Amino acid sequence: MGRTSDAKQKILGAARSLIEERGYTALGVAEICKAAGVPKGSFYYFFESKEALVLTVVDEHWADQQHDWARVLGGGADPLQRLRQLFEETEAAQRAGQQGCGTVSGCLFGNLTLELSNQTDAVRARLQEIFDAQVDMVEAVVAEAQERGDVSVTDTREAARAVVAQLEGQVMLAKLYNNTQRLTPLWGNCLALIGAC
Repeated sequence: MGRTSDAKQKILGAARSLIEERGYTALGVAEICKAAGVPKGSFYYFFESKEALVLTVVDEHWADQQHDWARVLGGGADPLQRLRQLFEETEAAQRAGQQGCGTVSGCLFGNLTLELSNQTDAVRARLQEIFDAQVDMVEAVVAEAQERGDVSVTDTREAARAVVAQLEGQVMLAKLYNNTQRLTPLWGNCLALIGAC
C-alpha cells in the first residue's frame, strides 16, 4: 500500500493563509505551492485551476464556520444571548488573528466578495449561497426572539439580512482600520436593528 499524501491539505492550508493575508488575485500557483512545500505538479493533480482551489478553500472555511454558528445559534440559551455569543466569538476570533499576525484579517467571505464578485460567476454564486445560509441561521434565532416578544421586528428575514450585513460591515471596518475596537458596537447596533424590547 502506498503512502498517503498530505499535499492537498498543505496546498489548501497555504492558499487559505495567503488569501487571508494578501487576497486571491495577487497569488500565483507557484507561490502557493512554494508556501505549501509541494511541487507545482501536485497543484494540478488536485485542482484544475486557481478558481477551483479558491472554491475548495471557501467550502472548507464555510464547513468550519457553519459548524461554529450552528453550535452557538442552536444552543440552549435565550435567542438574544445566542446572537450576542455569535458576535462575541467573531470579535474574539478577529482579535486572536490580529495577535497572531499583527493585522485584522477580516472575513474570508467578505474579502473574496469585494475582490472577486465581479470577476468569477462561480465564486460569486458560492458566496451568495453562504451568505444566504448565514441569514437563514440568524433568521431562525430572530424569529424565536420575535415569538417570545423579545424583539419588535415584523419581517424576520430582512432583520436577519441586516444583522448579517452589520456583522460583515463591522468586520470589514475592523480590517480597514486594523482595529478590533471597531467590533465593539456590534451588539448595540444589532439590538437596534431587530428592535429589541
